[in-house]
Amino acid sequence: MTLRIYGNRPIKTLPGQATRPTSARVREAVFNIWQGSILGCHWLDVCTGTGSMAAEALCRGASLVVGIEKSSRACAVIQQNWQQVADSEQKWQILRGDVIQQLKNLSGREFDRIYFDPPYASGLYQPVLEAIAYHNLLAVHGEIAVEHHPQGWTAPIIPHWEICREKVYGNTALTFFHIEST
Repeated sequence: MTLRIYGNRPIKTLPGQATRPTSARVREAVFNIWQGSILGCHWLDVCTGTGSMAAEALCRGASLVVGIEKSSRACAVIQQNWQQVADSEQKWQILRGDVIQQLKNLSGREFDRIYFDPPYASGLYQPVLEAIAYHNLLAVHGEIAVEHHPQGWTAPIIPHWEICREKVYGNTALTFFHIEST
């Protein structure tokens, strides 16, 4: 299956719904909300799936993209896609394996924009957001967008983080967090 991202660029996806690509409507909304802050940013894509969000960030000028994905098949496709869209000055890395362990391995690095889209019923929301906070992966003026189902989801409470906006697009909701200003 092929998906189109920013600039009408095609990227590959795995067949089936195992990696559940973020819809074009939601992708466009996220990049409209974050417009003006992607160029030169450091982007972390957690549970990257198809890699479409990070590929779009590369197309829009992110200087660094890091993705975390459990599936080795998905990682191979993501690597091909990112090689196609990244220019020679952009850096990118796909980390395969357990998301909590990979977040721990990123300790000491900061990201301006973080996109987190786990399987909705995975139980990963609280532990992953806690790990991101614990390892200080969100830059002081950064934001994290969490994709989830609009019903039955309660925003985790993370010390020193606050919700800065919430949006619903059909069967997909986004909750954006940033670090509280002191």
